[in-house]
Amino acid sequence: MNWFENLSPIIQAFIATIFTWGVTALGSLVVCFFKQVNKKVLNTILGFSAGVMIAASFWSLLSPSIELSLELGYIQWLLPTLGFIIGGLFVLLSDRFLDTVLTKRKNLRNANSLRRSILLVSAITIHNIPEGMAIGVAFGGIASGVPGMTLIGAIMLAVGIGIQNFPEGAAVSLPLRNEGFSRFKSFMIGQASALVEPVSAIVGAILVLTVRSILPFLLAFAAGAMIAVAARELLPESIQENKDLSTLGLIAGFTIMMILDVALG
Repeated sequence: MNWFENLSPIIQAFIATIFTWGVTALGSLVVCFFKQVNKKVLNTILGFSAGVMIAASFWSLLSPSIELSLELGYIQWLLPTLGFIIGGLFVLLSDRFLDTVLTKRKNLRNANSLRRSILLVSAITIHNIPEGMAIGVAFGGIASGVPGMTLIGAIMLAVGIGIQNFPEGAAVSLPLRNEGFSRFKSFMIGQASALVEPVSAIVGAILVLTVRSILPFLLAFAAGAMIAVAARELLPESIQENKDLSTLGLIAGFTIMMILDVALG
């Protein structure tokens, strides 16, 4: 672990998002062996991921944002509030924009299933941008001396995002396969949806290291985006088949993240 601690935060963020991309690729690989994934397993994984991301959004991002605002002499709640709201709206408006653009495409008007598949690929790709940035901001914040930010918290944030990337990879590749794409092409498109994460992580880490004055905003922006993704994508999807499993998964994910971040951080 010492070797990882001694790395540049930019390299740390890059390695962490290579992990999250790898889990996405692993999820996309499911298309080579199965036509669908057991819904109960997916529901539990999605609920667990939502719990981890909600807990990480507070302890690893929003709480440090509030503490840093106070340290920098700002109105303590102002930048965290603005960042949180704008981060959530970014995810919301991205979904709306994609849906509007794809609906207007003439060649997709009579292909609802294909349209949904393309929308899903685009939506997951765009959601991966703030997820990658959140990881970069977390690692960059540690190097910047942000109060309340810990290495274990940043690592667990990456683990939580990585875990939820597994069903996302499958959610991209399996519908494409059902639309007639080859297994190889479905897999390649599925894993490619997460390639934006390492890039956005590097951008996030660089911003944190170079522009400390807006760091409270960036931390809260990442937190807002994480909460929006959990609320719009993970939780609604996870409760469709089995609410009990998704709820238990969420409780487990939140509890584990809280214990690791608070007790070990």
